[in-house]
Amino acid sequence: MLQTGTQSNIQMMQSMQDCIRNCLDCSSICQQCAAECISMDKTGMGQCIALCLDCAAVCTLNAELMSRESEYHVSVCELCAEICEDCAQLCEGLAQGEESMLRDCAEACRLCGDSCLSMSSMETTGEEIH
Repeated sequence: MLQTGTQSNIQMMQSMQDCIRNCLDCSSICQQCAAECISMDKTGMGQCIALCLDCAAVCTLNAELMSRESEYHVSVCELCAEICEDCAQLCEGLAQGEESMLRDCAEACRLCGDSCLSMSSMETTGEEIH
């Protein structure tokens, strides 16, 4: 039987892997959304493109920092969660009938943001990854 510390460590590693995957998925979807928004002729698309690109960049950075267990990944997790939520709100607000990419982007951002919040709270409560 695994000791409690070992079980916690395994759970922490799984949470980190999930967060890395969510960040990479979100980055990809945000880049696709930004590209699709370029062709949409509607108010607010410039802000959406910029925020999607910012979100994609911070998600990629966060995944990289977590992958190498950087001491800065907790701070970036918190930033990533904030930007993901902002991006989700903007994309959701702009989404209308046929713009499913905007809804897909909002959903990916929320999943990633929640994952990052969870990851950063695990780290700030003193749980160690190693």
